[in-house]
Amino acid sequence: MKQTPFVEAKPVADKKLAVFAPVSAPWRSSVPSLTLHDFAACRNAESGAVFIIASGPSAKSFPLEKFAHVPMITMNGAISMFMNTDIKPSFYACTDRSFSTQQPDLFNYAMAVSQRVALWEDHARSSRVPPTGEFYPLSKATKPSWLDVALGRQKELVTDHSLITFRKRPIGFSKDMSQGFFDARTVAYLAIQLAFHVGFSKVFLVGVDLNENSGRFYETKDSINSPCGLDQHYDTRILPSFELMSKKVMGDDFMVYNLSDISKIPDSVIARVTVAQVEAMLQKP
Repeated sequence: MKQTPFVEAKPVADKKLAVFAPVSAPWRSSVPSLTLHDFAACRNAESGAVFIIASGPSAKSFPLEKFAHVPMITMNGAISMFMNTDIKPSFYACTDRSFSTQQPDLFNYAMAVSQRVALWEDHARSSRVPPTGEFYPLSKATKPSWLDVALGRQKELVTDHSLITFRKRPIGFSKDMSQGFFDARTVAYLAIQLAFHVGFSKVFLVGVDLNENSGRFYETKDSINSPCGLDQHYDTRILPSFELMSKKVMGDDFMVYNLSDISKIPDSVIARVTVAQVEAMLQKP
C-alpha cells in the first residue's frame, strides 16, 4: 500500500490534456490521503457465492435484503439499490470517469459504504471523495504475446489465442486483477473478473439485461445520463467476451448464473435461474 495526496487537474498549454500535480488550495489540507491497495492483497480473500448487482431494469424486482447474508458486488448507479438498507457491498466498481459528476449523490454513497472500491486512479483523485473502504486502482490487462502463450506465461490472462494477432484490444478474462482486467464494454464483465479474483466460486448476475433501449433503472428523463454503447459493442465485444468466459473459465470451480429473464445473453452461454432456484442452491453445502 502507498499513500499519496489528492491533486488537482490542470490544463497543459492549449491542449485538451491534464496533468496531476500538487497544488496549494484551501480544500487540500482537509482531504485525507488516498491509500492504494494492490489487488494481490485481496486475491482469494473470499469464497462461496456472490451476487453481482447491475443496473438493468430487471434488478428492481430482485429482493436484495432477502439475500443480505450473501456478499454483493455492485457498480455505477446500481448502488442506489443499497440505499436505505444495512448492506455494504463487498466491492464497488466504476469505469466511467464522468459518473461521479453526473450522479454525485450515488457516487458519494458508494464511496461511503463499500468495503472495497475499484476505480481508475485518476478518477479517484479527481473526484476528491476518498473511499471509506479499501481502494484498488484499475488497470487494463496487457495483450499476451505469442511467446507468452508458447512458454505458458500469463496463464491467469485467458484469451482466444487465435485472435491475439488481429485484435488491438483482445477478448479475454483476467483471473488475477493484479495483471489488469479485460474490458468487454460493460462493467458487469469487470465485476465477474473481480469475483473470480477475490475467490468467489458461484456468481449470480442481477440486472445484467444488456438492453440499451431499456436504459438504467436509476436514471430519469431529468438526470444527466451516461452514453450507452451496449448495442454498438454487443456483437463485437460483449457477447464474445461472455462466450469466452463460458467456454474457458466456467467449470466445476467457478460458475456464473443469470437472474435476468430479459437478458440478451443466451441461455447457452450463461444459464438462467430463478430466485427460488438460487435459494435452493445457496442452501446446499
